[in-house]
Amino acid sequence: MSAGPGGPAHGAELVLGTTNAGKVRELAVLLEPHGIRVVSLRDCGGGTTIEETGATFAENASLKAAGQAAVLGRWVLAEDSGLCVAALEGAPGVRSARFSGTGDDEANNDLLLERMAGVPDGSRGAWYACHAALADPGGRVVAVSEGVCRGMIARSRSGSGGFGYDPLFVVPEYHRTFGELPAEVKSLLSHRARAMRAMLPAVLRHLDA
Repeated sequence: MSAGPGGPAHGAELVLGTTNAGKVRELAVLLEPHGIRVVSLRDCGGGTTIEETGATFAENASLKAAGQAAVLGRWVLAEDSGLCVAALEGAPGVRSARFSGTGDDEANNDLLLERMAGVPDGSRGAWYACHAALADPGGRVVAVSEGVCRGMIARSRSGSGGFGYDPLFVVPEYHRTFGELPAEVKSLLSHRARAMRAMLPAVLRHLDA
C-alpha cells in the first residue's frame, strides 16, 4: 500500500513499547494525525518483559524496541525517559520510575522533595530527557532520536495533570509545572514530544509500505 500526500498508507499501525497510558496518549496525539494507528503493548497482549539493563536512556530504548519487535513481529517504537537533576548529579536518571524503590509516582516525588529540601532556588535546575528507538518486525533498530526539556524543581507539588514528576517540574518560560500546563502545551514542549517529532520522518518513511 502506498502513502497519500499526508503520510503513510491508511491503516499503518505502530506498537508503542509501553503499557503507560499517559505515554500512549502523548504519542498518539503526535502520530495519529499522520494516518498511523497507535496501539500499546496492552493492546497486543502485553508483549514480553524486557529487563532495562542499559546504563543510559538510549540503551534502554533500543533494548525495549528490539526486544518487543522480535517477539511481536511488528513495528515497535519504544522510548526511555526520565528526570535528571543537576544538584543530584543527574539522578534519578534511568532510575526515575524506580527512584523510591516502589515504582509509585507519589513516593518518587516525596523522595525527590526530601533530597532537594536544602537546595537553594538558584541550584534547582533539572531536565527531562527522552531517547526513542524504532525497530522493524525482525527486531532490528532502524532509527533513534532524542529530546530534552529543561526546567526547575519546585518546592511543592502544583497541578494534577501529567504523570511522574510533572507536578514538581517547573517550565521557566511559563512559570508553571507540567502538572499545571494544558496537555496541548505540554505536547509541544515535552522531552517526549521533541524526541517523537525528531523520530517522525523515520516513522513515516519506514511505515510507508
